[in-house]
Amino acid sequence: MAFRLPRVRVERRRNVAQRSIEILIGRLITDEAFRRAFHKNAIATLTGFIESGYELSPLEIAAVRATPDGVWDDVAAHVDSRLLKVMLVEEES
Repeated sequence: MAFRLPRVRVERRRNVAQRSIEILIGRLITDEAFRRAFHKNAIATLTGFIESGYELSPLEIAAVRATPDGVWDDVAAHVDSRLLKVMLVEEES
């Protein structure tokens, strides 16, 4: 007989995962340094994101990586600048 997690735990996990992907997408749109780091090395950026305490499933990771890079820049360009975290100093490439 297989052990099954209570529905509450499954639902909580789903809510935590949903919140994590919302935070990730928000950072990709509003945080210029984070977005550049993601463009430069998506694996390292996502690894750091997960290591800082966020949960992402392999499916979510694959979906974010499959999103065309320009999407995050395009959306950021349409967000009111008061909501953006901009880089004040240009990082060396």
